[in-house]
Amino acid sequence: MPKIEKPPEPGIRPARIQEAPELSDLCVRSKAMWGYDETFMYLARPALAVSPEQIAAGDVWIATDAQGSIAGLVALGPGGQPHAFDLDKLFVEPGRIRAGVGRRLLSHAIAEARRRGARRLTILSDPFAAGFYQSNGATRIGEAPSDAVPGRMLPLFEIDLEPARR
Repeated sequence: MPKIEKPPEPGIRPARIQEAPELSDLCVRSKAMWGYDETFMYLARPALAVSPEQIAAGDVWIATDAQGSIAGLVALGPGGQPHAFDLDKLFVEPGRIRAGVGRRLLSHAIAEARRRGARRLTILSDPFAAGFYQSNGATRIGEAPSDAVPGRMLPLFEIDLEPARR
């Protein structure tokens, strides 16, 4: 019986400024797959946009497949407290969800936040993504207002980035 080979894992690279519109569209497609209605998506669109300025600041990375196609993206933003970063965005192409792309992007964001001296990473999560963050080491610390839809509360998570103390 021939051995079935696993497809190559995607690479991760910094986003390019000219990719901002394509990355913004990816965020919208990924969010829409949860079945949100047109009004919700209209309200969410500005928060889903990836800005050229954020890319130029070096805060956005993309996962690519073996052919170089974009499979997902992750972005860091300033945290609300000292020594903290926010996971500003983590979106995966709908056809690639549950293929490990999100986990790789989250690991990259954690490593980058640590490299930049952060002690914690906060995550304002879509309710449909809460299980993903919990299964990847995030602790739910409460709820916070949505950055897109007025009156909507979202699960708030954090990942402790400090090494375990002995």
